[in-house]
Amino acid sequence: MNIGKIACLVVLCMAVVLPRHAEALTCYQVTYSLIGCLSYITNTGHLDSCCHGVRSLHSSAVTRSDRQTACTCMQFAARAIPGIDWDKANSLPGICEVDYQEEINPSTDCSM
Repeated sequence: MNIGKIACLVVLCMAVVLPRHAEALTCYQVTYSLIGCLSYITNTGHLDSCCHGVRSLHSSAVTRSDRQTACTCMQFAARAIPGIDWDKANSLPGICEVDYQEEINPSTDCSM
């Protein structure tokens, strides 16, 4: 199964499984924001539109609940998408010039 099909499957699962709140950040929004980064963090392409999505997500995740949702969604996607280069994933905030100090990885405690 190629990366594109896996990404579509992840988006579909998150849209169906997770509840939506009008004002709260959703997994669909997180995935949509970060889909442009997929080829970069799996070493199959370039940044392309990645930074636009990273900045958009950063400005959308304003509450603690939003940041916890974003964290949980990224972890869900990380388990579903093989071959993520976590060093590249962790370099994105700096490359995209957003202030984010936490490490991004599958074992991050999203409740914090």
